[in-house]
Amino acid sequence: MAETFLFNIAERVLAKIVHLPLDEVRLAFNVKTDLKKLEDTMISIKTVLLDAERQQHQNEKLRLCMWKLRDIFYDAEDVIDDFKCEALRKQDAINHPNINNLKVRVLSSFCLPLSFSLKMSHKIKDINGRLGELATEWNSFDLRQCNDSRHVFRRETISFVDSTDVIGRDEDKENIISMLMKPSEDRNVPVIPIVGIGGLGKTTLAQFVYNDDRVTSLFPLKIWICVSEEFDLSRLLKLIIQSINKEENCDDLTLEALHACLRSLLNDKKFLLVLDDVWNENQAKWVELRNLLRSTDGFSPSKIIVTTRSLKVASIMSSIPPYILKGLSLDDCLTLFTKWAFNEGDERHPNLTRIGEEIVKKCKGVPLALRTLGSLLFQKTDESDWIYIRESEIWRLEQNENDILPELKLSYKHLPSHLQRCLAFLSLYKKDEFYYSDKVIRLWMANGLLEFPNPNQEWEDVGKRYLNELLSRCLIQKEKDFCLYFTFKMHDLVHDLALDVSQKECKIVNSETETVDENVRHLLLCDEKLVEVPRVLREMKNVKTIIIQDASKESKTIHESLINLCVSNFKYLRALELRDSPLTALPNSIGALKHLRDLDLAKCEGIRELPRSLYKLRSLQSLNLGGTGLKQLPDSVQRLIELRHLDITVKAEHLKEIRAGCWTSLQYLKLNWCIGLECLPEGMQYLKSLRTLVLFRCGSLVSLPRSLKFLTKLEHLELVRCFRINLKMELEEEEDKDLQLSLKTFSLLGLDDLGDLPRLLLQGSSSTLQQLRIKHCLELSVLPVWLLNLTSLRELEISSCHYLSALPEGIDRLTNLRKLTIRGCPELSKRYRKNRGEDWHKIAHIRKVVIKD
Repeated sequence: MAETFLFNIAERVLAKIVHLPLDEVRLAFNVKTDLKKLEDTMISIKTVLLDAERQQHQNEKLRLCMWKLRDIFYDAEDVIDDFKCEALRKQDAINHPNINNLKVRVLSSFCLPLSFSLKMSHKIKDINGRLGELATEWNSFDLRQCNDSRHVFRRETISFVDSTDVIGRDEDKENIISMLMKPSEDRNVPVIPIVGIGGLGKTTLAQFVYNDDRVTSLFPLKIWICVSEEFDLSRLLKLIIQSINKEENCDDLTLEALHACLRSLLNDKKFLLVLDDVWNENQAKWVELRNLLRSTDGFSPSKIIVTTRSLKVASIMSSIPPYILKGLSLDDCLTLFTKWAFNEGDERHPNLTRIGEEIVKKCKGVPLALRTLGSLLFQKTDESDWIYIRESEIWRLEQNENDILPELKLSYKHLPSHLQRCLAFLSLYKKDEFYYSDKVIRLWMANGLLEFPNPNQEWEDVGKRYLNELLSRCLIQKEKDFCLYFTFKMHDLVHDLALDVSQKECKIVNSETETVDENVRHLLLCDEKLVEVPRVLREMKNVKTIIIQDASKESKTIHESLINLCVSNFKYLRALELRDSPLTALPNSIGALKHLRDLDLAKCEGIRELPRSLYKLRSLQSLNLGGTGLKQLPDSVQRLIELRHLDITVKAEHLKEIRAGCWTSLQYLKLNWCIGLECLPEGMQYLKSLRTLVLFRCGSLVSLPRSLKFLTKLEHLELVRCFRINLKMELEEEEDKDLQLSLKTFSLLGLDDLGDLPRLLLQGSSSTLQQLRIKHCLELSVLPVWLLNLTSLRELEISSCHYLSALPEGIDRLTNLRKLTIRGCPELSKRYRKNRGEDWHKIAHIRKVVIKD
């Protein structure tokens, strides 16, 4: 069922009101009073929104009222953002004075323009009026204030399973049993966590193990507890006690008495405890229970199996790596599906079996999904029924409480409100597509989905935290780490879940799309048959994100008409992605998109110039011009004072000087295939906020400027395929010796002529550098001794440096070094090979050493 995300939208709007700089509102006549009324009303509504979200599924009138509120809150957010846009316009006028805006400069110290104030006053009064009209209906629902506690309630599980019903888990069972048989080396009871998404069969596997004869003989006492809801110590102790002795009445016992009772029952017996379906991420609560189960006499012979959907839960409860449960093989999937779709002994219909094989592939190895779809087809022999299931998205099919989508939705409901909305946004990508972490974070940022960062944090850090949360809950899976970003995928069934909850937020449009809800905010246009903008989009007004992908490359029509539609209809557009487009120019009218925060023109090779109006996109946070045909970066780009991410390709030999006061928020700068660029621009020292600098295939670049030493916030520096570059940067001045930089990762990849490492930058980051990668640097023959000053270094990777014959003498002084990788370096490989190389003893202290020829 589509979600309103009302609680999170309210949170974001209220946070924006709080963070409005006072001087932007104080002098805007009566606007401040209207804003205060709006804030008070929204606070009042927000206090009961959680109760409303819980009740809406049983109350259609309440649900409709919440959809009306959602539209009002979105409009309120747009109005608040109007203040920000106007403040940026005013700041730009001050920074770039001319005769035309002389009057603005004179008045800018006193007030916002009168026309703007009147317009804002009217808009806020209109929103307050609409909220007032809904007040009577809203109050009639008698909603209560409640806490944002994410309890998960689900069916009770039992320990029994019929082994003939378990398909494809024999190898997993043997792996878990072998872990149970390993002797313990701790007084704490060893914990074996089984981790995976909902419906994957974690409980079934635990039952399978629990009922194995070898396990029964190994553990005289077996206890099965379905934890599920709140991880309450008293409740769990009572359940454990009653599982051991059903006659024991412990309902009224104190915690102390419960502990004493448990001790007498266990009496240092060897036991197996299964804690099924654990959600608790409070370490203190687990430690309380763990300590009560601890052996009083030497190492504990007992074991605990935990099933959970969360890697964080697993890491809290166990020091051993979790057992990550995988999906079933295709053959096992077919067997399980057939078991639920047909009665044993029924005649098999070849045509249905063939369709069934295609249905099975939709389930991607998840047993509960196979059971759900198999059950829907049970005793149905009409081919049209099977084709309907094959062609339908799983989230559109009717399902019972214990079927796959409700089961997965428990994971969704357990998420904080801000993560629910971010997960739903990922439905804007096609199934099986790779997500790029940095791009996802920028789209979240552009649409205001991130919480305001804490002091000493940036927006990007908040986005990384969100992704790590989704990873830990197994809702996304990391595919490959590229140091500065990573790719990840989403299981098809989790994608179905995201599609289900985001029906009125996100929509994928193709040439066959006939209808789109007018309130949808985010659109992906993807279909090679699309040669013009679909008619259904022309009536829409509230779109915030447009991504065009896989559209016809032969015609510019769709791209040009899409931009015109954005300018005319989508006044509050936040993100526009036109990558790999055949466009040769952007229209000057694009400057009207004053709320645009993310503009992606990557690989638009036909674009050689940017429109003069680009400077009007003052809200722009991310601008991707990588792979374009730009001759030079125009001055107007330096007027984008909110810019945080800039990726550029230019044909020029020199970039224009960076002026003081420009790009003060810039976090990420990538010079991408600037093959003629001979040097970095003057004024690099003004990029005081820069945290990441990437130089990719700048083949004419010969050196780095010493002004980089003034970038004290720079954390990541990556040089790739800059063939001619000379990095010799010695400590030339007295102050260089006390230089305090902040580099955390430094990558040198494919630098053919590299002979030296930049001492100025590396030694200046001696207390912060954690990762150093040197790959395909064919002329590098010696690593400098001063490398040993990098006392915080945790990872060192050296690949395809054929002339490098030794690591610096004294490498064992790098006591924080946790991982050393040597690949394709014949001399190094021979010298440091484990137990055989003459210098193996010098690196034997490193926790993980990978040496490959």
